[in-house]
Amino acid sequence: MKNAIIAAVAAAALLGSSGAEAQQRIKFEYWYGLTGQLGEILEQHCKRFNDAQQKFEAVCVGQGGYDKAEQNTIAAYRSKQHPTVVQIYDAGTVNFMLSGAIYPANQFAKDFSIDIDWSNYFPGIANYYATSKGEMWSFPYNSSTALLYWNKDAWAKIGKTKAPETIEEWFDDLRKMKAAGVECGFGFDYDTWMPLEQFSAIHNLPIATKANGYGGLDAELVFNKTKFADYMKDWKKLLDEGVARIQTAQVGKTIVQSFTDGTCASVLSSVANHGVVGSTAKPGLNWGVAMLPVYKDFKRHNSLVGGASLWVMQGKSRQEYEGAAALMKFLSTPEEALWYSTANAYIPVTKTGFDFMNKNGFYQDPKHAGRELAITSLTFTPPTENSRGIRLGNFTQIRAEIRSELEAAFTGKKDMQVALDEAAARSNQILRRFEQTFKGKTLP
Repeated sequence: MKNAIIAAVAAAALLGSSGAEAQQRIKFEYWYGLTGQLGEILEQHCKRFNDAQQKFEAVCVGQGGYDKAEQNTIAAYRSKQHPTVVQIYDAGTVNFMLSGAIYPANQFAKDFSIDIDWSNYFPGIANYYATSKGEMWSFPYNSSTALLYWNKDAWAKIGKTKAPETIEEWFDDLRKMKAAGVECGFGFDYDTWMPLEQFSAIHNLPIATKANGYGGLDAELVFNKTKFADYMKDWKKLLDEGVARIQTAQVGKTIVQSFTDGTCASVLSSVANHGVVGSTAKPGLNWGVAMLPVYKDFKRHNSLVGGASLWVMQGKSRQEYEGAAALMKFLSTPEEALWYSTANAYIPVTKTGFDFMNKNGFYQDPKHAGRELAITSLTFTPPTENSRGIRLGNFTQIRAEIRSELEAAFTGKKDMQVALDEAAARSNQILRRFEQTFKGKTLP
């Protein structure tokens, strides 16, 4: 009996110690913008970090969208209620660089002994987030690029077994498929990431002057004067001919849904949707992915990275920073790159992560067939001034202006060229206001 009492007391003491240890964990907040299934996977990634060690606890808080994550963090910083780490999407890069609220990643890594080889990041990813001197001010995390999703059975109706490589071939195929009974060869929406940003990069065309804004805050939009304008006019022709369809939630289904249920034979979408397509495609859907087609008179260049990076914020305690450093070390391991890319369809951000995944048979798995094309697309050529990225202030607002005008043009309310000219004019006004706000400042 006495031994039993002693054992019980010892067990209680052990439990109490364990509970105290859990309570003594150093907590730090990590805000993120991903939602839905991708947001749930990020939460799982946080849990993996918390379960992997006992010293720190990342308190991960979803913000309901990328744009809200940016807005909420800026507002929280002003009231000193901001997180230690925040996930900010590509479009918010310049805003955060000029905010004065961030702890540059390269300096943070040095100060908190994060052994990191910055050259290990794929150039197409690193260049988007780097300063003009090539310094990394944030940690690339979830990265993607755009691909062509195509229905192999629809193409088989016109006797073809390979995805189109040129835009001319693609459009010709779509028209032939229409004649062969395919009602919707191409489904699209008004998003600018695929038709404007990715198209301009792979064709080495400027979206704005000053190297797409990298050269200064006085950049001006010029997309309305490039081959992009012809590209949108060609889309409008396909729509008018009944070859293509507008597919948005407002008309009943998104472009991805229109592809997975077999309604439309091709769509342009992020590699991040590869897993979604695989898990939601109707039974028997015979599909694949390919790099985005280019106009035949153009040489293909690298595509742009999409997604987000992790920023460390100023004004937190050393203990919170130690927790953030532990998180960055954890997320950068090849094992976590494999887990994260398996759980969703984002691509590894480092060469080491990609090699590890390839060695472990990730890309040989039929469920992941074609995902390696995202890496091929991102690294197709060294980045140029036009394919490096986009560094324009308040780019979220600019995207909204262009999207609004594209909708007006595709729904027949405006001529396409008029719509693009007006989108550029209003976007330039946004840039001038941003330039005035940061008057006297230069981009790092």
